[in-house]
Amino acid sequence: MRVATRVRPVNLKSRLSVVLMLLTLASTGLVVRAVDLQVVRKEFYQGQGDARYLREVPIPVSRGSVLDRNGEPLAVSTPVESIWANPQELLQHPERVPDLARALGMEGDALKDRLRQRADKEFIYLKRHLNPDDAASILALKIPGVNSQREFRRYYPSGEVTAHVLGFTNIDDRGQEGLELAFDEWLAGKPGAKRVIRDRLGHIVEDVELLSEPQQGRDLMLSIDRRIQYLAYRELKEGLLEHGASSGSMVVLDAPTGEVLAMVNLPSYNSNALNGVDTSSRRNRAMTDLIEPGSTMKAFTVAAALESGKWKPETPVDANPGTMTLAGHLIRDTTNKGLLDVTGVITHSSNIGAAKIALTLPNDHLYDLFKRFGFGESTGSGFPGEAAGVLAPPNKWGPVEKATMSYGYGLSVTPLQLAQAYGGLANGGRLRAPTFVKGAQNPESAVLDPTLARTITGMLETVVTPQGSALKAAVRNYRVAGKTGTSRKAVAGGYESRYISTFAGFVPASNPRLVGVVVIHDPKGVYYGGLVSAPVFSKVMDGALRLLDVAPDNVQKWYADGAGNWAPIQAGNAAPDYAPGQTNYEEGVPQ
Repeated sequence: MRVATRVRPVNLKSRLSVVLMLLTLASTGLVVRAVDLQVVRKEFYQGQGDARYLREVPIPVSRGSVLDRNGEPLAVSTPVESIWANPQELLQHPERVPDLARALGMEGDALKDRLRQRADKEFIYLKRHLNPDDAASILALKIPGVNSQREFRRYYPSGEVTAHVLGFTNIDDRGQEGLELAFDEWLAGKPGAKRVIRDRLGHIVEDVELLSEPQQGRDLMLSIDRRIQYLAYRELKEGLLEHGASSGSMVVLDAPTGEVLAMVNLPSYNSNALNGVDTSSRRNRAMTDLIEPGSTMKAFTVAAALESGKWKPETPVDANPGTMTLAGHLIRDTTNKGLLDVTGVITHSSNIGAAKIALTLPNDHLYDLFKRFGFGESTGSGFPGEAAGVLAPPNKWGPVEKATMSYGYGLSVTPLQLAQAYGGLANGGRLRAPTFVKGAQNPESAVLDPTLARTITGMLETVVTPQGSALKAAVRNYRVAGKTGTSRKAVAGGYESRYISTFAGFVPASNPRLVGVVVIHDPKGVYYGGLVSAPVFSKVMDGALRLLDVAPDNVQKWYADGAGNWAPIQAGNAAPDYAPGQTNYEEGVPQ
């Protein structure tokens, strides 16, 4: 017998109410959420979206070129590509890391470690300054999270010839040394910025907004003449090799303007390949190294003497017997120069003569003249790291200090300071600060009466004669004024048997155009400035005068007999008579 089951009737109305209530709650939730997303928290979520796809990227600019005075490039920036990656994305594809490592020339494990260390970053450089073809081959692998960025790399066409003047830039193309550092703000320009949309692979799919205009770097035209720079480098290098010297410097100035036409140092370095370069070879010795100038200071001692009125060019000076004791200090000449006049002190480079002249002058007067010619202070060239030199105040001078200073011991100068001082003599007693920028405003200051400057010039011309100490500084068809200097290197407690050979001068003496200073350290064997540095000066000036098309001012020709005796004669005249048997004459410049 089946028992009947009672089924309660379904309350459809109640169920419908529940469903409607749930739908209403869901709809309300969606509306509230939509309001929250689109109104209340719109900026937050918009920012989150932008953070994933909207990026602010720099617009790279090219650094300005550095040109020589004739417009020849000395430093230029070339476009390169740098490979970068998003570690967060790349680490999601570890199977591609070995391929990337091989393409970059890296160890796979090292690359993985590097990525893991920066796993919280979205940007790291993998390899910078690749040529565009190499970068394209890496991008062709289509490795997720790997991209490239345009940058610029500095290139120096003249390499080691101009390295010390130009300096170099770092990997971010900012100046680190030399004129690259001194004029960094001028050359660097200012990168721009723009906002872009990137896809998930990091590719730019749309430029959204220009945030700032890029400002290209400005070109810089230097006073350097690349031709003279090469010439000075070549001849200085030959001079160092010939005499087994350790280092050297040469500075060439334009006499009327003070512009630096050439500045070279050896040893040098290639500014295009800095890896492994000894930092000592990067030093611009012409600007930073201090030397005792030796007998090149005699020109300024004599200038002070003539200015005082106590001395004239023909005033006698007794250098007998070749030595002099002063307060227990021995002053000597290389030989007994005998009875000289003031001009002869310059011609024959007498230490005794210079000392006797200086001892008659007040300390303040001698110091004032040295100071006027720029000794003891920076030249004001603006070159980074330039040394100021050392010139003790006059109240610190005793008789010995004054005497030794008269022939170039007891004070220190840079080769550039010495060139500036001789430039003051060459420019008629008007001193200009050396400048590396062509056409820069460079006011002059009167430091010596023009008549006295011409008188000193005439005295310096006698040095470059058979009677003087620098016959090898002679330049064919041009009158040369200059002075040799030979000094021992100072060490703690005295001097050692190592020498600095110097020559400073200008040409043509009648209307000076070029000033040159040559400094050579540690020559082996022969070490006198007239035999080591003077020939370098002669060769450089000979070439530079022809390059600049400077008119000759000397029609004399030189003749030498078979015994090596030289004498000048006027063109067209017969060779001078010598002793019997000396009949082999050679026409040319004494060498």
